[in-house]
Amino acid sequence: MLAFFGVIFLCVGSLSTSENTVSQDVHSPTENYLLWMWQRRLYIYSAAALLFGFCFFLQVARRKINYTEESKVHIAAKSNSSSEKDAHVHVSGVKIFYGSQTGTAKGFATELSEEVENLGISAEVIDMKDYDPDDRLVDECVSKSVCVFLVATYTDGQPTENAEWFCKWLEEASTDFRYGNKFLKGLRYAAFGLGNSVYVGHYNTVGKNVDKWLWMLGGKRIMSRGEGDCNVVKSRNGSVQADFLAWKVKFLSRLKALSKGEKKSCSGNCKSGGSCKNKKKHGADEEEKAAVQDNGSEVDLIESSSEDEESVLPDEKISRSVVDVEDLGNIMTNVKKAKGVKEDRVDGQVVKLSKLNGVTKTEHEEERREMVTPALREALSKQGYKLIGSHSGVKLCRWTKSMLRGRGGCYKHTFYGIESHRCMETTPSLACANKCVFCWRHHTNPVGTEWRWKMDPAEEILQDALEKHQNMIRQFRGVPGVKPERYEEGLSVKHCALSLVGEPIMYPEINTFLRLLHSHRISSFLVTNAQFPEEIRNLVPVTQLYVSVDASTKDSLKKIDRPLFKDFWPRFIDSLRALGEKRQRTVYRLTLVKAWNVEELQAYSELIALGQPDFIEVKGVTYCGESSASSLTMANVPWHQEVVAFVQQLADMLPHYEIACEHEHSNCLLIAHTKFKVNGEWWTWINYDRFQELVQAHDDSGGQQSFSALDYVAKTPSWALFGANEQGFDPADTRFQRRNKTKDISGC
Repeated sequence: MLAFFGVIFLCVGSLSTSENTVSQDVHSPTENYLLWMWQRRLYIYSAAALLFGFCFFLQVARRKINYTEESKVHIAAKSNSSSEKDAHVHVSGVKIFYGSQTGTAKGFATELSEEVENLGISAEVIDMKDYDPDDRLVDECVSKSVCVFLVATYTDGQPTENAEWFCKWLEEASTDFRYGNKFLKGLRYAAFGLGNSVYVGHYNTVGKNVDKWLWMLGGKRIMSRGEGDCNVVKSRNGSVQADFLAWKVKFLSRLKALSKGEKKSCSGNCKSGGSCKNKKKHGADEEEKAAVQDNGSEVDLIESSSEDEESVLPDEKISRSVVDVEDLGNIMTNVKKAKGVKEDRVDGQVVKLSKLNGVTKTEHEEERREMVTPALREALSKQGYKLIGSHSGVKLCRWTKSMLRGRGGCYKHTFYGIESHRCMETTPSLACANKCVFCWRHHTNPVGTEWRWKMDPAEEILQDALEKHQNMIRQFRGVPGVKPERYEEGLSVKHCALSLVGEPIMYPEINTFLRLLHSHRISSFLVTNAQFPEEIRNLVPVTQLYVSVDASTKDSLKKIDRPLFKDFWPRFIDSLRALGEKRQRTVYRLTLVKAWNVEELQAYSELIALGQPDFIEVKGVTYCGESSASSLTMANVPWHQEVVAFVQQLADMLPHYEIACEHEHSNCLLIAHTKFKVNGEWWTWINYDRFQELVQAHDDSGGQQSFSALDYVAKTPSWALFGANEQGFDPADTRFQRRNKTKDISGC
């Protein structure tokens, strides 16, 4: 370009020179030289411009060459350093957060930590209550670590106590515009929730929410959320432990891939049907779709398994593609067919409680799962249970041991005259429909609202229970203090307390089991938690039927019993009405929990008027030690004087009821209907031989010959009465007081 302008300037200069040659001779040499320079100024300017342009071009070209060489060296050095760095920090470590109430999630966290460390990756187990997400969680986005969240769902779908603050912060941050959806960008995480599907409305709520909130804040899932189900019937792998094991295997496999820098491959199921050109974008779309599903009210993101993939219908495999409206009808038809097949299969396996009595085993009995999983079997065995078959158990009561040594019997001995050393405590169903805060078993037994397990015959249960009970009695042979005559009597069971654990009335063959007990001349004391009114109505006569009345209002019952049924209060009320329809002996069993239910006198009196029980047992709650599943402490255990005061106030509010008996050692009192007070004397004891005669006649007549509670009464001894000096302790025995090893520093 500069050369072109130079040529133009030369042409113009030559023309101007030719015009002025005539006048050059009239000036001096100096003037002529200057004039010559002026006339040829364009040549000079052009030459200077050419020279300057050439120099500038050389300088620019040299700089460009140097910059290119330096860039190549810098990029090479940077790529080498980054490749060396990435080879070590694809995954810097794994942080395992747990939210646990009973210790299950904590145990899973420890187990997973050991497995991760076996892979050569550092792992840290973190209690959510010790971690401040507001200050520290954002650091995980740049630390190259993988975060794992193992969270359990507690009462009413709420997080556990140690995870409350963490979950609250996540929930608030996920909806706070100041954080936004990029706040946790770079955070890689995986989530596993623990729950129980019998709580239909709250199943794994916390796990789902934590997964959703992390995604809303920009976190990236490295795999789909896992769900562990404590309900062995609906658990995908048979138990919550097996569910976690299956998820753990997939997580460790994914972690290995991440540690090697491998990225999750594209599934290839693009809308066009071909291969995905932009796999990164495709993966983001897939993740976004999964999160949208999780945010929906009806569709939850769940971890798929090989079994699920094999069972998917052909038309359902296009779930990640666009569905034509014309094909929607066919897809829905196939879905309905599959659902119908599944419902038929379930209906073939499930026995509804409304049809329990007299039911026969289904065709698919062998396909049902056992109620007691290996983990539950181990936990219950450690507590001293002798498990029977797949859903029953027997255990030796401490009062049985006490009476064998002549150290006194239980409150049933004082109130009703049973021989404690001849009483067998058992249950044909370890499952329960409640999760009471004062549960003796610390919620190690399974829960459920209907029978969905394998069912053992009543004959085998009773035979095995008697054998195991007798074996436990035989262990006392020769033990110092055991009376020989009571040892021999203890080998012959006379009473059966169906109150060991769980809900005995859930067992489909409960009536058969009761008849077998009576055929062996064994009395029956059956306890139910007032959640199965129809089953109470369908029960055959029992020696004494109990209903646990742990609270008198809907709110307090929900707080104390924590029932599984959504309609627990109507069921509770209807159960009390069903109890009132029984002609044999009926009992309300009230458990007083200090600061929880001792102020509800008026409400209790109304419930008593509803069911009109023959007897009301009022007992202070028994503290069975610290349990992560319950907030109950010794402060909730009332003193005996407080129980007496409560009973006196309650009895004053009840017409036709008076305090009859007391067992101070058990912190228990008995309120009885005045119909059992004949000529000023109480007849609360039971004539067990007479009962066996009456129930035999009832069975022989096909139920036509009935009898009432007053037909098999016996006189109550004076030492068992309320106000007696013995306070319910049998004078035939010797009271044993344990020595207090704690030094008395009270000074009085």
